[in-house]
Amino acid sequence: MKKEMTSNALDEIETFNVENFQELCDHLANNDPDLHLILKNHGYPPMWTRKNTFETLVHIILEQQVSLASALATLNKLKEKLKEITPENILKLNDEEMRECYVSRQKNIYIKGLANALISGDMSLENFPELSNDEVRKSLVALKGIGNWTVDVYLMFTLQRTDIFPIGDLAAVNAVKRLKQLESKTTKEEILEISEQWKPFRSVASMMLWHYYLSSAKAK
Repeated sequence: MKKEMTSNALDEIETFNVENFQELCDHLANNDPDLHLILKNHGYPPMWTRKNTFETLVHIILEQQVSLASALATLNKLKEKLKEITPENILKLNDEEMRECYVSRQKNIYIKGLANALISGDMSLENFPELSNDEVRKSLVALKGIGNWTVDVYLMFTLQRTDIFPIGDLAAVNAVKRLKQLESKTTKEEILEISEQWKPFRSVASMMLWHYYLSSAKAK
């Protein structure tokens, strides 16, 4: 393991990037033997990131409660139809055309609500990097169909905020249970309490957990 980061250096970090990501993984592993085992057995996780675009938020909405492969297939169908996924282009599609792109009725409503908010100026993605996590969350959850899981993924992958634990993500929760050898009936409150030990880098810990979950599934 690499040398532990100083407390002053840790206090200054609010986002992760290619320069500090592996160092943050090392810091977490130095303080949690189970996370240390993830690095030892599976190596560093990918630093999953996405651009701060309308398309990215559409993609995250499509990922709600379905497989990643299914969401990506729908996103690609929209790209094929529109060439470029923008608020203006999305609003040109009627309900039937959205269904032909595999978009459900509910997600059609959510995506078009987001598109209208951006076009009207009620919301600006360009402003989000300057806002706090709570301010971004308040703005996004005001829209129909956008809940805490969607915001968590956006904060982690797009704004690269360091201290998010996506308690609504089944893979992350199951990874904690498996890694910590917890009972299946362990509550979300108990999982959140465990995640406290990874502050202020719970986003990076979550990526380590996803890496562990996916690597274990692949091995099976």
